[in-house]
Amino acid sequence: MASSRAVPNLVFRRLRGNRSPGEFAAAVRRAAREIGEHVACDARYIGRVEAGEIRCPNYAYERVFLHMFPGLALADLGFSARETVRGRAARPVVDRPDHSHTSEESDVLRRAFMTSGTATVAAAAFGLGTAPAVAVPTAALPAPRRVGEAEVRAVEEEVRRIRLLDDRHGADGLYRRAALPLRNAYALLDAGAAASRSTTDRLHSGAGELAISVGWLAHDSGRFDEARSHYAEALATARVADDPALEAHAFCNTAFLAKDAGRHREAVRAAQAGRRAARHLSSARLLSLLALREASGWAGLGDRTGCEQALRQAHDLFAAGPSDADPEWMSFFGEPELEWLEAQCHATLGDWAAAAGHAYRATVLQDPRFTRNLALYRAELATDLARAGAPDEAAAAGQQVLDLLDEVQSARIQRMLATTARVLRPQRRLPEVSAFLDRHAVTDPRAM
Repeated sequence: MASSRAVPNLVFRRLRGNRSPGEFAAAVRRAAREIGEHVACDARYIGRVEAGEIRCPNYAYERVFLHMFPGLALADLGFSARETVRGRAARPVVDRPDHSHTSEESDVLRRAFMTSGTATVAAAAFGLGTAPAVAVPTAALPAPRRVGEAEVRAVEEEVRRIRLLDDRHGADGLYRRAALPLRNAYALLDAGAAASRSTTDRLHSGAGELAISVGWLAHDSGRFDEARSHYAEALATARVADDPALEAHAFCNTAFLAKDAGRHREAVRAAQAGRRAARHLSSARLLSLLALREASGWAGLGDRTGCEQALRQAHDLFAAGPSDADPEWMSFFGEPELEWLEAQCHATLGDWAAAAGHAYRATVLQDPRFTRNLALYRAELATDLARAGAPDEAAAAGQQVLDLLDEVQSARIQRMLATTARVLRPQRRLPEVSAFLDRHAVTDPRAM
């Protein structure tokens, strides 16, 4: 079958100007952060656009590019109209010397990730409008003689998809189905030699990040033992691949899990190990988040001095600002998350008024498009206000969380609301509190 050849996008190349592909990719990531988008642009992606392999960007990249070049349409950036590139026949087939298996095999591998993972469950659970797809069971995967770009991209895209859906909807509806793409990723590691060392490194990194993402879904939905196993799997992958960025991420999540499980000394040690792994990564924001994880551990141990010292370090590092070295997965870590994590530290120490102040700032600063985090911060605020002796305000915050539960499925948020309801129950005589408790009981029959 004849293959159509990609037509280089010379317009986009001119727009890049004198910047290198890596520098331009960094500018794209900065623009994405400005509008709250999640893209993982790198020099490879820019190269594919300029080579004409990407005839029309996905919707996230479209929004970023139009933000970068106001007043221009996609056609002005050298892209084809979206309707002209839909379907397999419209996509150019580019010969790749690093693939010894057929394009049909690569398509099967891509579909295994794209249709048997989170996209399908999202359509069923959240009505996101994803087109029906036929799931490919793990046993049906071919054993490629060499793993190449298509397989690595499939793993990386699944990581991004999980993070995006979790940001919007919470973990409960995603966890079980996300386990299959994770098994597929590690099957690829065992399937055969990769085409190059860089491909091997990317596959290890992608599989490790996918293990962390699936671990987070388990973590957020209260499956702590399963989360611990996934985080340990990611840490082992990082050690095998000598990947300090993945290692720092695994330790960061392990510290968070240890804190939630009440293993506060382990939380401190894991956060400190993460800081050691991240010390040469040139990301002050990553070090700031790890300092917050450590502060939380010290708070759990009742060490106010250690907690306050780690909080000061976190703020100093955060003030250094974002950088191009910040990992992609840290897109959630802005000022709202900083405020929420500090609120948790104060709450653990019993400083309820201070905790409520930080939680309130988190709710005000949070972009409302990220529904899960907004619900999480408001749930924290409700609990802190209830314990601080402000029942009316706590009930109002709890009502706002209940307003979001049609869109968010998170066992963590449900547990926090249950705590708020339990603390407020003695104040049921107050009309606002009574209304919240009655409504909460409908969503959680155990509260009756």
